[in-house]
Formats: sequence, C-alpha cells, structure tokens
Amino acid sequence: MSTRHLVIETRLGPVTLVAKGEAITGLYFRHHVRRPAQEAFGPEVTEPADRLLSEAARQLRQYLAGERRNFDLPLAAEGDAFQHAVWEIVKRIQCGDTTTYGRIAEELGDRALAQKVGAAVGANPLCVFVPCHRVVGSHGSLTGYAGGLKRKRTLLELEESADVSAGRLF
Repeated sequence: MSTRHLVIETRLGPVTLVAKGEAITGLYFRHHVRRPAQEAFGPEVTEPADRLLSEAARQLRQYLAGERRNFDLPLAAEGDAFQHAVWEIVKRIQCGDTTTYGRIAEELGDRALAQKVGAAVGANPLCVFVPCHRVVGSHGSLTGYAGGLKRKRTLLELEESADVSAGRLF
C-alpha cells in the first residue's frame, strides 16, 4: 500500500500519523512546524482498515496514558545522512531522560555542530516516536519543538511522572 494517513484525537490535540508501505513515516500535530502539505499524507484511512496505523495509534495512546515507555514500530523517516545520524542518537534517549543539542554534537565529534543538530532535531518527522522532546537547551531550558513548547513540556512531565510508576510500564 502506498502513502496514507490516520488522524486521531489525543490529549495533545489531533495527531496525524503517516505511513508509507509497511513503515511509519510521520507523526504531526495540527500546527506542527515543518508540517508537509496535506496531499503528501496520501488518502485518509480509518483505524480498523489499516493494521500498521492502528498499531501506531494504539501505542501512542498507551504512551500518552502513561502505560508505555518505548515504541515497537517500523519507522522510516526521510532525511539526509546528518539528520539520520542525529535521529539515531535521539532514539537512544531513554524515557524520563534528557540531553542537550551540544551533547549530541559532541557525540557526533564536534560541539560546534550544535546548531546543525538543532535543525536536524527540528526536522524530525517522527516526533514522539523518535523522542526529540527529550532534547533541551544547554542549561536544561525548553527550546524549540515542532509541536510547540507546551506539548514538549507536557511530554516531559508525562515521562517524569511515569518514572514514579515505572514498574508497570514497558
């Protein structure tokens, strides 16, 4: 099956999940910075009609309810080699943890890449699934999030409170 999408209601507002073939390629909020044109999402499908998008919706709902810490979905973000390198590092940030753009730049070998890292994090088409909300400013400040700082704060608070009951999360 080609590119298609599903819109679900969440505590963060409507979320558009996009899939191409057998992989999730996007997670976008209504007023998402860098949200592609609607026609790039392909036709809208219903939840029961698409197994992959239904599973992505189920896992996202579990995460937002504090019942899931990690996602088990086939992901395929479109981006350049540098963006993919950054997103691979972001994927490894554990639920409840944060890192900085500078630390990611250092991991890539050059602290001077921090702004370029910020641009790559901001271009992440799989926010939440690839947890770019866990990347913060150099002194822990909440800087930039394609879904808006209010959502970033909500996601970090959700993960912080989930740590208290981590025994029931997977």
